[in-house]
Amino acid sequence: MALSSEASSSSLKPIPGRYGIPILGAIRDRHDFFYHQGRDKFFATRIRKYNSTVIRTNMPPGPFVSSDPRVIALLDGASFPLLFDNNKVEKLNVFEGTFMPSTAFTGGHRVCAYLDTREPKHAVLKGFFLNALAARKDAVVPLFRNCLHESFCEVEDQLNKNDEADFNSVFNDASFNFLFRLLCDNKDPSHTILGSKGPKLISTWLLFQLAPLGTLGLPKIFNYVEDFIIRTFPLPSFFTKSNYQKLYEAFRTSAATLLDEAEKVGLGRDEACHNVVFMACFNSYGGLKNQFPMLVKWVGLCGEKLHADLRSEIRRVVKEEGGVTVGALEKMSLVKSVVYETMRIEPLVPYQYGRAREDLVVQSHDASFKVKKGEMLFGYQPFATKDSRIFKDAEVFVPGRFVGEGEKMLAHVFWSNGRETEEPTPADKQCPGKNLVVLLCRLFLAELFLRYDTFEFEFKESGFGPTITITSLTKASTF
Repeated sequence: MALSSEASSSSLKPIPGRYGIPILGAIRDRHDFFYHQGRDKFFATRIRKYNSTVIRTNMPPGPFVSSDPRVIALLDGASFPLLFDNNKVEKLNVFEGTFMPSTAFTGGHRVCAYLDTREPKHAVLKGFFLNALAARKDAVVPLFRNCLHESFCEVEDQLNKNDEADFNSVFNDASFNFLFRLLCDNKDPSHTILGSKGPKLISTWLLFQLAPLGTLGLPKIFNYVEDFIIRTFPLPSFFTKSNYQKLYEAFRTSAATLLDEAEKVGLGRDEACHNVVFMACFNSYGGLKNQFPMLVKWVGLCGEKLHADLRSEIRRVVKEEGGVTVGALEKMSLVKSVVYETMRIEPLVPYQYGRAREDLVVQSHDASFKVKKGEMLFGYQPFATKDSRIFKDAEVFVPGRFVGEGEKMLAHVFWSNGRETEEPTPADKQCPGKNLVVLLCRLFLAELFLRYDTFEFEFKESGFGPTITITSLTKASTF
């Protein structure tokens, strides 16, 4: 039970933790978070210090990008789901936490991600996204399989030439090509104003919005220089204006059918296009560019035993079903479990925010706490989905965790800003592409192990996800 409004005032505990001296306290916490401790140790140290998984602290970016960095951190699987209760928590302009980038990054519009569920435009836009994806569901499998085929061929070519292949670059292109084709009547983005530069344009645009929330991993001698440059003042949109304009024009001229659908539900064509660009490039591409590397990392780390089990299941089901279909993917229980376990152990979006709409009570495993109206709530998802009081061997990647009876535990997988057992609606903030992302990950694994028996790789961690280098692919020996 994540929330109780019935707890008596005498049973409520004060929320431990402190914010420190204004400005200086927030900067100190920021330096601990990025440079001295790292995010996991930052939270773990405070949990031990205060003997509580609900604490007060400051969250980056802090001064002077954010006017108020103070949050109440929810650091277990019991308290975290409060952030999904839109009757209790407001999501107005909190998509990136305690600050919001200028609307100049999105053509002057507050796009759907920054709207609260009680704003009338939210339901219209969210419903438009959900309907658009539903109308294109039959195109997903054949279109993505084609993109995957081209990408695996590119990886093989790189391996033949260089004995290694840049996985991230190849599959970034695949992800963008798929999304653009899906939303733009199967038009090739390389035949638009974007040429082959779509992913690079998006990456620059994303970097200027997300930079205050991360670190480049530079040598320690540059830590304070980096911190001053990217977190003293908001980075201006001017430097990405031409990049964004190209993205906007490409979608405006190529997504005619989609924008016609938007007009039918009362959306202006310009506003709809800016929202489509954000959904496709920030929400969708920005997620997939890290999700596939994460999937490869965890499957790769498990080694040959898991590879053998996956290829056995995939090839058996595909043979029985007569091909790779949505129905076939649904019958691959181990494949599904591996995808969910990846999302559990390394959630794509680690942070969630929301502001209390009213005075309320939040419950951890051990205590109840009163939160005042207007206070900012912050959830650190990796601690919620690796909560040892919910999951056995919570810190261990268990490929079959969600097979059979284990499916019941999907209620504690939160990667989509909601429970995996729930479906997104126009009235909530759960990712509209939740089911699409899961399907694409399953399809990726299916295609990988239809083509290859196993693979070897190397990876490096960064503040923006793992960088994968494929060092060998063993072609499928039987099928």
